[in-house]
Amino acid sequence: MTKKKTRAEDAAKIVFHVEDLTKTYQMGEVQVHALRGANMELYEGEMVVLLGPSGSGKSTLLNILGGLDTATSGLVVYRDKNLTKANEQELTEYRRFHVGFVFQFYNLISSLTARENVAVVTEISKNPMSPDDALELVGLTERMDHFPAQLSGGEQQRVAIARAISKNPQVLLCDEPTGALDSETGIVVLEALERINRELGTATAIITHNVDIAGMSDRVIHLSNGVISEVSINKTKKSPGELHW
Repeated sequence: MTKKKTRAEDAAKIVFHVEDLTKTYQMGEVQVHALRGANMELYEGEMVVLLGPSGSGKSTLLNILGGLDTATSGLVVYRDKNLTKANEQELTEYRRFHVGFVFQFYNLISSLTARENVAVVTEISKNPMSPDDALELVGLTERMDHFPAQLSGGEQQRVAIARAISKNPQVLLCDEPTGALDSETGIVVLEALERINRELGTATAIITHNVDIAGMSDRVIHLSNGVISEVSINKTKKSPGELHW
């Protein structure tokens, strides 16, 4: 007989709690409503895909979760920390020690090797893994001493992922991580993200407009016009190798 989880046990596993989140930008005389009252939660060890067209509010939501932007109103709680009340110093420490970021473009330092690009982060982290271990997790053991110009686009993105996870973050936030890659290369990158989520238990959120990628997640959060319009659960997750686009 399976023991039913208590409400307290469920609450303990919540990494993010988002309530009535809004974000409004002033563009000259025009107000742009990027988020219009978003509500969501992200749990330990979970992989979530944020799915929606351009302008739906995906990146704004991710940036607020990651402490790169602040909300106009509403509530964002990370563990037991209210990010909506955090000052700039607190947000900087939060980003540095708790969150790993992966973006569409790799932002590697061209004069540093793959290992050295990862070490830039590990040197300022509290409890990092070694650059070698991080690169091994993304399948780049044989490419550690290569410079970005000697690596393919997919390899550079995997270095960026290794750099993001090397600080042992609680959360990995990915904004269109395969957006600049072809399908075959993108699947290799998604395999690296899936492995990290599975082996390290890092709560992972991936932004995409690609419906196929949603199949590898535990849950899919659909955004439209700044609102979370639907949340669906994948009862059977696909492996990245099963994806096609």
